[in-house]
Amino acid sequence: MNSIKHIQNALKELDDEVQKILLDWSIPLNEKDNLMLPILQQKRVLTQTLEDLTYLKENPPKPNQPCGISKYRD
Repeated sequence: MNSIKHIQNALKELDDEVQKILLDWSIPLNEKDNLMLPILQQKRVLTQTLEDLTYLKENPPKPNQPCGISKYRD
């Protein structure tokens, strides 16, 4: 699935961006928190989406049946 690859790439880019912020000593700690919060929120959404797509890829729904993804989630 191309979407899984795109999400994996996006997660890697977000990780790189977080590392860049963490390693920049010129940014105060509270500013780092403010910069990283939206990135980490995006990462959480993408991670959940990746888990959902992986689950659906491994457990495709039967025709005319709901996918049942809500049963899989915690």
